[in-house]
Parts: sequence; C-alpha cells; structure tokens
Amino acid sequence: MDAAVTAKVNRTKPQERQSGFTLLEALISMVVMTVGLLAVVASLTAALAAVQNGQNDLIARQKAVEALESIYTARNSQQPGTSFASINNTVNGGIFLTGPQPLLCAGQDGMVGTTDDVPCTSAPGVPCPGNGAECMKLPGPDGVLGTADDTIMSLASFTRTITISQVLLPSGAVNENLVAVTVTVSYSLSDGKARSYTTNGLISAYS
Repeated sequence: MDAAVTAKVNRTKPQERQSGFTLLEALISMVVMTVGLLAVVASLTAALAAVQNGQNDLIARQKAVEALESIYTARNSQQPGTSFASINNTVNGGIFLTGPQPLLCAGQDGMVGTTDDVPCTSAPGVPCPGNGAECMKLPGPDGVLGTADDTIMSLASFTRTITISQVLLPSGAVNENLVAVTVTVSYSLSDGKARSYTTNGLISAYS
C-alpha cells in the first residue's frame, strides 16, 4: 500500500522547469554592453586627445622659452638694433610686433617676433609649409629620424605674442632701467578651443 502511494506521488509530482533569458533580459544586457563599449571608446578618444595636446603643450612651452632666451642673447651680445630703447612693441616705438604673430624665424637681429622676421625653411632653399611658419621634422613610419620617410609638421596653427610693459618702483614711478617681457604661445584645439603657455622675464638697461 505504501509503495503504491509513493509511486503515485512520484508520478504526480510536477517536474522542475528549465529557466533561460527572457527577451527583456536580453535587451537589457545589450543596452548595458552598448553603454560599456561607448564608455571605452570615449576613454580612448580622450586619451588620444590628451597625447596630442601634451605634444602641442610641450611645443608651445619650448617656443615661448626660446623667444625669451633670444631676447636675452641678443641683448647681452649687443646685436645691432637691440638697444634698450628698442626692446618695446612697435606701437611704442620698439621692434617687437604687436599682437599674435605667426611663428616665423629670426632675422638679422637674432630675435623672433620682430619687424625683420623671415620665413622658416625645412631644408636649405625649401620654405616650411604654412606661409613659412616654423616647422618640425618628425620620424616617419620607420620611427627613425633622418631617413627618407620623415614627415614635416607645420606650426602654422601656433601664434606668438610678445608684450613689453613697464616696471614700477615701490613708489609707483616707472623704472627707466627695467622692462617686463611676456611671451605667450597659443594654439587651437580640434574643437575650436585655444590653449596657451606664457613665460615672463625682465630685461635690464645694463647688459
């Protein structure tokens, strides 16, 4: 009797159903995966932009420092046309061009940003692209500089502003023997925004 009842109970016991993903669960999983992939792509894009901006930041810094050093060198070596009175912007009777200027190369006075600047060259007799703005030779696909596949990077998107300003004494009077030089190199990002690097220095009437 008991065996028959047990057998009957076992036969009538409902079988467990096999579970799986529903359509809604599959759709939710696809959405989550898509969001994750988009986040990865955005991160990679931001990383590439940061690398590019880092290179341009380094160039901007280098060109700003070079401009300031060229003024010190020309002044200390007493290059022709580099009297203390000439260390001023053209609007004030000096030799330094006013406002943002392309990164041309120094002329006879040995200083960039002045009225005698000349177009730069990538090789003797070969002007740099971008209306003669400075250019840099970079290694090509082989990763070796100085080989046939080297590439030329134009700095035509960069500008340099050299501003000469007065220095005041503690009394508020103008220091006639000292001027402040501010060099700002700027460039535009792909989204239209601008970045810049600024360096400052003082030039004395006594070389």
